[in-house]
This record gives sequence, structure tokens and C-alpha cells, in this order.
Amino acid sequence: MDWKKSPPELVALWEEVAPDGPGVERRKMFGYPAGFVNGNMFAGLFQDSLMLRLPEADLAEFLRLDGARPFEPMPGRPMRGYAIAPATLLQDKPSLARWLDRAVEAAAKLPAKTKKKGTKS
Repeated sequence: MDWKKSPPELVALWEEVAPDGPGVERRKMFGYPAGFVNGNMFAGLFQDSLMLRLPEADLAEFLRLDGARPFEPMPGRPMRGYAIAPATLLQDKPSLARWLDRAVEAAAKLPAKTKKKGTKS
């Protein structure tokens, strides 16, 4: 399966709106920019999309946004708890930032992941 790079304007948007804070780090996941808190991914880019990880109630609310959809990195293989941000949300930086903050808050409540031996820090 060939995955395409994220467009430069989407990468620039990510760099602008991705939250910072205690335990938050930016790194790549499968070659795409992503955000992690305490080792748990809360959001990131995938091809030409921005996806977020949200708890069930927030995810249900998010999926009611016009154009939002479950995140399926491969057709028919949705990642539970993740959704793709609609294009209209990408144009509304304050609203996008609020959703990203909600994703960080939820991921921060998950048990911290420990680094495995032999992995890069």
C-alpha cells in the first residue's frame, strides 16, 4: 500500500496548532507528524488528513461534525477511538485547537507507556 506524504500546508497547520504542555512530545508515527502525551498518541497527520483520538462521548460528539469520519488507515480497518477532522475544522484554528486540547486531556488520563529497551528516545 502506497501512502502519500502530508501536504506542506497541513504540516504547517499541525506545527501551528499542535498543543504543548507537560508530558507532550511531537514525533513521527509511520513517517507522519504526531503528538503524544506520556507515550500515548492523541493526534497526528495521516496522508492529507488530521486525526484525533478521543474518548467515547467526545468521539460521538466529534463525529456529528459535518465531514468528520472514523479514521481508517486501511479501508475496512478503523482505529477505535480515532476520527478524521473535517476540512471545515481545519479552517477554524480556534475550534481545532479546542478539540486537540480535549484529545490531550483524554490521553493524559491514560496509563503512561514505558519505553521499551532498545528503542530510541
